[in-house]
Amino acid sequence: MPHDVFPRSEYESRVDRTKERLRERDLDAIVVSDPANMNYLAGYDGWSFYVHQAVVVTREYPEPVWVGRDMDRNGARATTWLAEENMRAYSDDHVHSPYDLHPMDYLADVLEDLGVDAGRIGVEMDASYFTAKSYTRLQSQLPNAEFVDADLLVNWLRIRKSDREIAYMEEAARISEEAMLAGLDAIEAGVPEYEAAAAIYDRLVRGTDEYGGDYPAIVPLMPSGDHTGTPHLTWTDREFEEGDPVLIELSGCRHRYHSPLARTTFVGDPPDAIRETADVVVEGIEAALDVVEPGVTCERVEREWRETIARYGVEKEDRIGYSMGLGYPPDWGEHTASIRPGDETVMEEGMTFHMIPGLWEDEFGVELSETFRVTATGAETLADFPRRLFTA
Repeated sequence: MPHDVFPRSEYESRVDRTKERLRERDLDAIVVSDPANMNYLAGYDGWSFYVHQAVVVTREYPEPVWVGRDMDRNGARATTWLAEENMRAYSDDHVHSPYDLHPMDYLADVLEDLGVDAGRIGVEMDASYFTAKSYTRLQSQLPNAEFVDADLLVNWLRIRKSDREIAYMEEAARISEEAMLAGLDAIEAGVPEYEAAAAIYDRLVRGTDEYGGDYPAIVPLMPSGDHTGTPHLTWTDREFEEGDPVLIELSGCRHRYHSPLARTTFVGDPPDAIRETADVVVEGIEAALDVVEPGVTCERVEREWRETIARYGVEKEDRIGYSMGLGYPPDWGEHTASIRPGDETVMEEGMTFHMIPGLWEDEFGVELSETFRVTATGAETLADFPRRLFTA
């Protein structure tokens, strides 16, 4: 039950802050379709995001309203803090329907029932599971409503974490440590990549001696050999070979909260170029973490990294981090602040970031990362794991 995860008062505070944002933007309601935002506001937690679902918050109605498939109503009963009348479900003939029915038809009826069918309604235009057809269907069903792009309205509320959210991220960090150690131990010449992936998954789910783990929003990423210049590849049937660099990026997950961690290992004796690159990455990460404190901008942190690696003739154009925490597939990032040039977001106590300033060259890549939270005095990394190049 969500009361075991967060107290009702925390959910109510989140909803109150959402309503305040609605008033600031002159919106009568918001249709929240990002599963992480649905969880944040209502506690809903289920692998049902492959069909249309939403949480509706209006300025006037007291509680959020969950809208989903009828067979998932029991999931809403099991995981949300909402009253029974605020769980609205559409019939199964709306799913992949040959009858010209669509879940947004039902959602339109809910919005009408809530009295906002002629109001200004925010929708998450860039959310992964809010489709183009969902948008056009809502427009056709509610011609008197004005639909407004309210993408990231809830995401920005999530950027500062409560003490309990931080505690779950710290628990996720303990799982990340176990899973990283399992992956590094499994990698050696002659072992198929999938065996290392299986060892990682085993620890991600088994968690620690005190608690288990949930499925992460992103699968373990594990490019190796000639492909370490590409950061987002997964495992294959290929066997590790002597002379392979291997990148591992993973995250433990606890009550949908993540703490990503990345490290690089080498099968055999690493060449000087990889050793030196790893040293540069480590020095750059540590320099960037050293300047983190409340009041510092994201771009200032990135500049410290960039100026540090520039002393070795190294450049990196990509961002080196992003805010993150609560997440569902396909991403644990919050899509708000990024540690990169031009991002003037001011860091505040309670914000959490994944700093991953990997260097991906044509010949090889080196990747190390840390999840950290902003404290009153600086950056506190959540994982306790050696920050260096490993060898298998």
